[in-house]
Amino acid sequence: MSERPETNPPTTTATRDKPWLFRTYSGHSSAKASNALYRTNLARGQTGLSVAFDLPTQTGYDSDHVLAKGEVGKVGVPISHLGDMMTLFEDIPLGKMNTSMTINAPAPWLLALYIATAERQGATRGDLQGTVQNDLIKEYLSRGTYIFPPEPSLRLINDVIAFTYKEVPKWNPTNVCSYHLQEAGATPEQELAFALATGVAVLDTVKAEGQVPPADFAKVVGRISFFVNAGIRFVTELCKMRAFTELWDEICRERYGVEEEKYRRFRYGVQVNSLGLTEQQPENNVYRILLEMLSVVLSKNARARAVQLPAWNEALGLPRPWDQQWSLRLQQIVAYETDLLEFPDIFDGSVAITDKVETLKDSARAELARIDDMGGAVAAVESGYMKQKLVESNAKRIGGIESGEQVVVGVNRFTEGAASPLAAGEGAIMTVDPAAEREQIDSLVAWREARDSAKVRESLETLRRAATEGSNIMEPTIACAHAGATTGEWGQILREVFGEYRAPTGVGRSVSTGAPGRLGAVRAKVDALSATLGRRVKMLVGKPGLDGHSNGAEQIAVRARDSGMEVVYEGIRLTPAQIVNAALEESVHVVGLSILSGSHVPLVTEVLERMRSEGLGDVPVVVGGIIPPEDEKTLLAAGVARVYTPKDYDITTIMDDIVDIVAAGAQKAA
Repeated sequence: MSERPETNPPTTTATRDKPWLFRTYSGHSSAKASNALYRTNLARGQTGLSVAFDLPTQTGYDSDHVLAKGEVGKVGVPISHLGDMMTLFEDIPLGKMNTSMTINAPAPWLLALYIATAERQGATRGDLQGTVQNDLIKEYLSRGTYIFPPEPSLRLINDVIAFTYKEVPKWNPTNVCSYHLQEAGATPEQELAFALATGVAVLDTVKAEGQVPPADFAKVVGRISFFVNAGIRFVTELCKMRAFTELWDEICRERYGVEEEKYRRFRYGVQVNSLGLTEQQPENNVYRILLEMLSVVLSKNARARAVQLPAWNEALGLPRPWDQQWSLRLQQIVAYETDLLEFPDIFDGSVAITDKVETLKDSARAELARIDDMGGAVAAVESGYMKQKLVESNAKRIGGIESGEQVVVGVNRFTEGAASPLAAGEGAIMTVDPAAEREQIDSLVAWREARDSAKVRESLETLRRAATEGSNIMEPTIACAHAGATTGEWGQILREVFGEYRAPTGVGRSVSTGAPGRLGAVRAKVDALSATLGRRVKMLVGKPGLDGHSNGAEQIAVRARDSGMEVVYEGIRLTPAQIVNAALEESVHVVGLSILSGSHVPLVTEVLERMRSEGLGDVPVVVGGIIPPEDEKTLLAAGVARVYTPKDYDITTIMDDIVDIVAAGAQKAA
């Protein structure tokens, strides 16, 4: 009997690598409810926190501001003052915790509240570990929670960096976030280039402002972190992450002369793609989430430092604690049950991977050069170039799904199937109790009444002087936190100093990619109806409230325009009163409202009431968003003509439907 030939077993590491930080992005209703959720998740094996703040907090308003109506506690936790922050982290020792806070324009303020809370717990600043996102470039492009213009926003980012590298040295002071760029439609090449251009803009600002001595600059570079997205094309996404690591190393070495390898390291966390999660057959999302996670953990040389996964049912509504637990268990199974962490990088030497990485790098370098020629990321934002490119890429993505060229299982192929038992019945998704907003406002009023008002005024004036004179605002901001100032008061002082900003929408010069034949048929219907009406059909696309996720509204506006309609779209963050006033002044035939924050019922009903009081009750209103079936019934009963949810992915069909709605309304009025 011949002996079997010897085989070389795979080379494994001497010991298993440490797993990444396990996080879930969470927060809702109130600081007390979110604290209970955090402690539950930590007890189940989560190793870091990722705080979701509600939209008033993210945009620098108190919970009782007019723009906060209906938004309090909906997409995250409301934090109005130090008392809220202390409640949020009660019985969670911040000196031992690693906390990520998804906050941007008010990042200095929320970091100050965190530091003040830690100090009240007895921790030192040097103990604290974590991250503030603090990336305003991507807010102008995709997520919409900016406040101030680009120049002062970069100054505030620099203030946080210059403060933390000395005072809170384990902290990541800015987390360049390409996650929302992909959610807005960015290609892998655009995600690479736009995020790296943002990192360059930040580091150029740090050098120019001069708060960091040249001898310490490399340390600052070493604290810059990234937050990325990973889509379903997981081989391409894996190559994208390897390209990120190599390009960032190249930029740090060649542009900034950073010699120490540890300071050039591309450190990133990730949440995998939420854009691709489907309302139809939502159980399929579990497989999508797993495949997307593999792209950021398989390659050791480009492995994420922290991973947070969406829940399978996020296209339906707010996930329950059990849904978040399921996503956490997925991470734990990959980390502890598989042999993934026992091997060196399994893709080193792969010709296919190397070729794809080089192709991505070449494309990203070319895009970076274009942005550099414009004057950098800020100039590319202010000119509308970046936003236009994202809107166009998203239109191409949607067009591919509509045509069937891009297959989405359960949506445009293999659509027949049994109803999901997971998504059925009472309690299938979590809802925020409407009473939570009232309770938060009552608590805020009580806080204001109990504090030392003179001390608050003094601290806010010190903050104003620092902002006006150009000195670092972090110590004055921490003093405001300890004095009892509120989020809205901090935000208002800086609004008065720096002003507010409205970013380009990217809609004006973008072109949709709907099927030409079907779009032509809709255009013919629009032309015929316009002739009947005696003027061009006009649609107002509105974003009421504080929801800055404008991707859907932008695509509706572009497709409506390309269908032959006249379109009024003024961007994000409008009050119901502003929307109704625009509908009145523009004499529109239909109003389309887009809301993804869960505040659709109070905001839409207020728009309807105001329209009736202004004599616009015969103008139909259509609504789009992540809207549960029960809320859809409520909106239709209130007078909404049609409700569209993520399952309604065919925008040309929506346009055809809207033309019929306008025609029916005109016929009824006649």
